[in-house]
Amino acid sequence: MGLFDKIFGGGKTNKTTQAFKLISSSNNYFSPWSGDVWQNDIVRACIRPKSDAIGKLNPKHIEGSGENIKVNDRPKIREVLQNPNPYMSMQDFLSKMVIQRELNHNAFAYVDRDDQQRVEALYPIPASQVQLVEHQNEMYLKLWFQIGKYVVVPYEDVIHLRKDFNENDIFGDGHYQALQNLMDVITNTDNSVINAIKNGAVIRWLLKFKSKIRPEDKKVELEEFVNNYLSVENEVGAAATDPSYDAEQVEPNDYVPNAAQMDRSIKRLYAYFGVNENIVMNNYDEDEWNSFYESEIEPIAIQLSNAFTKIFFTRRERGYGNEIIFEASNLQYASMKTKLNLLNMVDRGALTPNEWRRVMNLGPIKGGDEPVRRLDTAPVEGGEFVDDDTEEDEGET
Repeated sequence: MGLFDKIFGGGKTNKTTQAFKLISSSNNYFSPWSGDVWQNDIVRACIRPKSDAIGKLNPKHIEGSGENIKVNDRPKIREVLQNPNPYMSMQDFLSKMVIQRELNHNAFAYVDRDDQQRVEALYPIPASQVQLVEHQNEMYLKLWFQIGKYVVVPYEDVIHLRKDFNENDIFGDGHYQALQNLMDVITNTDNSVINAIKNGAVIRWLLKFKSKIRPEDKKVELEEFVNNYLSVENEVGAAATDPSYDAEQVEPNDYVPNAAQMDRSIKRLYAYFGVNENIVMNNYDEDEWNSFYESEIEPIAIQLSNAFTKIFFTRRERGYGNEIIFEASNLQYASMKTKLNLLNMVDRGALTPNEWRRVMNLGPIKGGDEPVRRLDTAPVEGGEFVDDDTEEDEGET
């Protein structure tokens, strides 16, 4: 039994679609771009910082509010948030979903439920084609796979991450037209550079014959010149010219064609994916990372939180404060000065000691999950400072 059958089961792939009909819109059909931009090294470099950062997000189940708040209190949900399926960790799952989202502007994951409709596993779906269909006023997705099989699943049982959600009612707009010209420019520039390198590496000597000779004689003279003067066995380092031709050395050409155009194209590609050279080269400072996090990582984290909360909990459960959040300690990229200043937050109970130690890449300590407060601080009631010691002294007198 293959992986496809293990996920969906043999019977699910044979669902008849005669009872289904396409949503009355010519745009409710999605097919990834066949241009295969993933094979371009610059595109991978642009996507990798996002997939790595999203993969490090920490999903948590929050239940209740105020003093009754619970974190990761249900073992079954906690297990799925750590290992969404038997074949990958949550880091692998999130990274794969983000890569699909960036490449296709749509990412899909199938939600496998048990008999009680509780989430049992999550599987990313690298679908080759997707159709939106309708049956009895319910929406379904018909997903084709590269192995030739397809499956029809309820839309409510699919995690769907979208990007550039504009013209279509369901799917994110693809980037075929936006990227085609830019990728053509980059590809043609790469080819011109390759050809220049090949030509510069091949031609090193030019033999100018003083009289016209037959092609076969010219070939013999050329082979004799190479064997006598360009072979590694010629240890003397001296060469004698034949009076029948002049040997002229061709200087190597270090010129890279369209170098300026290539730089502009790369910057355009960086701008398209929301990165810059420092982010791609891991050469960013604290401010640059915070800017990248707030503009590119945080929106995806919110999108993931909304999608996970919807598929894990019913409307009633969400009303009681159940939600899935994705935490990210972007302070790990802060300067040492900023990290040390966070100690003031620990003194005031805003951070627990273990949360601060995690920012410092230190292990937890016993009792470090309990908030602490300095003795010279106290809660404020009614806008006035309350000194508990003073009240006790007045009562004694």
